[in-house]
Amino acid sequence: MRRSYGRPRARTGSCPERQSIPEGNTVNIKRSGGLVAIALVGALALASCAANEGGAGDPGESTLEGTLTGVGASAQGAAQEGLIAAFQTANPGVNINYSPDGSGAGREAFIGGGAHFAGSDRAFKVDELTGNEFAACAPDSGIVELPLYVSPIAIVFNLEGVSELNLDAATVAGIFNGSITSWDDAAIADLNDGVTLPATTINPVHRADNSGTQENFTAYLAAAAGDVWTSSVSGDWPAELGGEGATGTSGVVSAVEGGAGNVGFIDASRVTANMGVVSVAVGDGFVAPTAEGAAAAVDASPLEDGRDAFDLAIKLDRTTDAAGAYPVSLISYLIGCETYADPAVAELVKAYFSFIASEDGQRVSADSAGSAPISSTLRTQVEAAIEAIS
Repeated sequence: MRRSYGRPRARTGSCPERQSIPEGNTVNIKRSGGLVAIALVGALALASCAANEGGAGDPGESTLEGTLTGVGASAQGAAQEGLIAAFQTANPGVNINYSPDGSGAGREAFIGGGAHFAGSDRAFKVDELTGNEFAACAPDSGIVELPLYVSPIAIVFNLEGVSELNLDAATVAGIFNGSITSWDDAAIADLNDGVTLPATTINPVHRADNSGTQENFTAYLAAAAGDVWTSSVSGDWPAELGGEGATGTSGVVSAVEGGAGNVGFIDASRVTANMGVVSVAVGDGFVAPTAEGAAAAVDASPLEDGRDAFDLAIKLDRTTDAAGAYPVSLISYLIGCETYADPAVAELVKAYFSFIASEDGQRVSADSAGSAPISSTLRTQVEAAIEAIS
């Protein structure tokens, strides 16, 4: 039986109104990003509790009204489906639309005023903050960047008879820069004693569009295998490397599943039973792409220097040897204004972000997308930033 990656067991939070959920009691709610199964009783209880924490009131009593538009990371797509469904259950006067068009598209939409908030698999760079005005924000407003979606990036492959491999960073870099071209290469075989590797040609698949997942993946290779990975760190794939490009996470999934010898990288929530999965070298062992591993990597990493108080960009340590940490991870941010031009929008954003940051919101995200719930220490910092939104 193939191991299940990236989906932690649901954790018990502090909501006194939480009810046990009879097995199989689910409802399917369809959003623009697809179909997500949400436990009906659980969603109602979680949304009610989290809405109370955010000041929105019980279902049927909420006074919040209006529409929010978000654009951004496809990695957040499944989580947003679950979060939106739960929040709207508690706040029937609110309509939230999230379009998973990619991190770059999210940042651009937030800059240009096409979105009230963005989802991005990286924070804005400091020079991007000083060089842009954000249309939804009040003049001279700063922005908040909240690390609320933490997930491992799974390196996945299609190789008959092989479901799991161990690889170090240098070997992964060699595979994706084209210097390792066959699955029975000695660099792979030496790390996988007892595994029969076929002489199948390796076909690396990357994102054809600008992708935060891709930027995080290349950041890992540059940090952990810089002598092998000499290309840039970027959301755009280095043109000199070639390989097969696929649009969006779904495109990479289809490409990897569709060709023997193919290998790619995707948010771990999108791993399917048709894929093999890589465990990467950390310290003296190998770590699989789990939510717990991603959370451990985040907890071992500091905030970036030179940021405003409520810009919580984390400098992820890609070379950590912390026990159980999985360094091929992404931190996806929710980005909003510190001060909105429209106070009504500010009220909605503040309530929605508060729900996502709560223990219950993080549990909805974990159940929907296999993300790693943030630590209590990080939650305290996030809540202070959300409180500053006006």
